[in-house]
Amino acid sequence: MRRTVADSTEEAGGRTRSRLADINPIPSLFTMAPADRDHEVAVRCGITVLVPLLTLLLIDRIDLAVFASFGAFTGIYGRNLAHGARLQMQSRAGALMAVVLLLATLAGRNGLSGSEQPWALVGLTTLVAGACAVAAAYWNLRPSGSLFHIFAFAAVSSVPFQPPLGEAMLTAVLTIAFALLVGISSRVLPRNRHRIERPAGQPITGRHRLVWSEAAWYVVAAGVAGSLATALGPVLGIDHNYWAMVAAVVPLVGHSTRYRVNRGLQRILGTFVGLLVLAGVLWIHPPLWAIVLIIALLQCTAELYIARQYVLAQIAVTPLALLSTVLAMSASTAAVDTTGLIYDRFVETVIGAVVGMACVMTPWAWRKWVLRLENPSKATPAGGGS
Repeated sequence: MRRTVADSTEEAGGRTRSRLADINPIPSLFTMAPADRDHEVAVRCGITVLVPLLTLLLIDRIDLAVFASFGAFTGIYGRNLAHGARLQMQSRAGALMAVVLLLATLAGRNGLSGSEQPWALVGLTTLVAGACAVAAAYWNLRPSGSLFHIFAFAAVSSVPFQPPLGEAMLTAVLTIAFALLVGISSRVLPRNRHRIERPAGQPITGRHRLVWSEAAWYVVAAGVAGSLATALGPVLGIDHNYWAMVAAVVPLVGHSTRYRVNRGLQRILGTFVGLLVLAGVLWIHPPLWAIVLIIALLQCTAELYIARQYVLAQIAVTPLALLSTVLAMSASTAAVDTTGLIYDRFVETVIGAVVGMACVMTPWAWRKWVLRLENPSKATPAGGGS
């Protein structure tokens, strides 16, 4: 039977749909993973950020809030691990965060900021992205990657009025220590008083190439996104290039191309809705103590959904991050341009997420191209004949 042009076109369309199915994020965009004691993690993380911030507010040192906020990230690691494994992971995560905060504080005290030296900030933050991605991989930290470290280094180094170094680091270290205590706090219950055992180390033999390869993509994604945001800053009127760098590494987490692309799209969608929530909160002009309570509530909400539905988590993470910025800036006499913050956040999130998804799609497209070269019969239609 003679093949028609329509037959060939239909087969080509089927092959295209088959290839695109590998990356189509739509079917899972609005699905919800099952719960896994997420409420326990949410309560721990909420307490970890609430107590230090309230303490700083009571002693009138809200200028140190940014160090407490990033130190509290320690509690996010090792969500549902046993106490021994969680303590080890959080100790490592806390130590790494303390080093990042120290370097960021030193950089900030030497004039590094997004407004004064944007290209230097991009360069140093890119180095932090790669180095912390390597450390996180060798230590098997979960969440993996260097997203938190990119955010912490760039945000702290950009603080316009740096507090005394000793006080800043003391705040960070005490918050990290508090996070470790909260992480094993359920041991007060008799049923949880098991012996804390040192977890067995996981061999890294054979993983070196993978670790460095993934870290290289963190460098590429963060560097390209930061460079684009900086170059386009005068044109688009944006002034927080590191937000693009943070968004760029979001799609790099995951074990499938579809999942990673999905994270990039969900980052954009969740940020958009989250900014609407933020606008509503700022419209009522809450006092500082209310902002602290809202931050803790948003932290709880984010941890409830971060492992189940990323877009819902982002709806909480977005106002959480910007309210933390507003809280930190309240210590200075400078007025906070909330409209500018909202605009910057969305535009730079789009820039970063697109760059991150491009980094994910590049090796996927390369693999497809190589497969076509090795198996040309799978990529070309059979010749027409009778």
